[in-house]
Amino acid sequence: MPMCKKYIWLAFVALLIFGCGTEESRLEKANRKLGSKQNPIKMYFVPSLEAGKVVSSGEAIANYLEKETRLHFKVAVPTSYAAVIEALGTYQADVAWLPTYAYILAKQKYDAQVRLMTVRNGLTKYRGQFVARSDSKINSLQDIEGKIIAYTDAASTSGYIYPSAILKQRGITPKDYFFAGGHPQAILAVYSGRADVGCSYWSPPDAKGKPMDAREKLLETYPDVFEKVKIVDYTDWIPNDTVTFRKDLPPEMEGIIVQALYRYAQSAEGKKVLKALYDIDGLEYASDKDYEIVRTTLKTMNMDPAELLK
Repeated sequence: MPMCKKYIWLAFVALLIFGCGTEESRLEKANRKLGSKQNPIKMYFVPSLEAGKVVSSGEAIANYLEKETRLHFKVAVPTSYAAVIEALGTYQADVAWLPTYAYILAKQKYDAQVRLMTVRNGLTKYRGQFVARSDSKINSLQDIEGKIIAYTDAASTSGYIYPSAILKQRGITPKDYFFAGGHPQAILAVYSGRADVGCSYWSPPDAKGKPMDAREKLLETYPDVFEKVKIVDYTDWIPNDTVTFRKDLPPEMEGIIVQALYRYAQSAEGKKVLKALYDIDGLEYASDKDYEIVRTTLKTMNMDPAELLK
């Protein structure tokens, strides 16, 4: 073998060896004494609500898990859904509370594992909604043509993916759009006049008939939000959001956390904290097959999950 080709071949082999070694060493480092004070289990939450409120609820969950499992946890709320997905893929996060679409992408990119799904008002599914000011002339999806839309986040199923897919499918082109940073923020953008239309999650009214969609999160500060902001239309049904684990997490540890969270959701304290977190009423066991309907929907619309974030 000529010398130059020999060196090129050796360099290529070395690259493979060291590349694999780097990935293995990252995994070994991530799992080394995982759950200890020195290497706590990292639990990430998406910033769909005001970050301080999410952190407060997240820390309450972590405190319970520490007492229940005798493992150590650390809570984080990055500035975007995408950041949480990437954290799962780079061993920075071990557990993540992901909305549906974010899970779909995390599974596709990093083989993340869904283990629990949320329950709201007895349902494990929800819808997205289009809202507008009540005094506007926007009364149908067709009226959104040429208007400004406030979406939530580029990885939000109900606040961007499904609504934008419907508009694309029907040939409706908005004048412009922006990401408000969360569901209440998208509603507020419409309420304040920054956007003509907002997209967010919709859940059925509670047992007393009180609306429980994203507008409810603004009710305390803006008591007239239900009168000022109306629902224009809905998306198709979407499987509820998830509790997802990174790949290669030790199975025994994963099982302990899943069981502890399931019990927590049934306790009085857990019900209160989860309700404040993401308006969650309970948790159910889940698997990837529960989310195949989302992939089917995107495929029907000729939409690739990864492409939607570009």
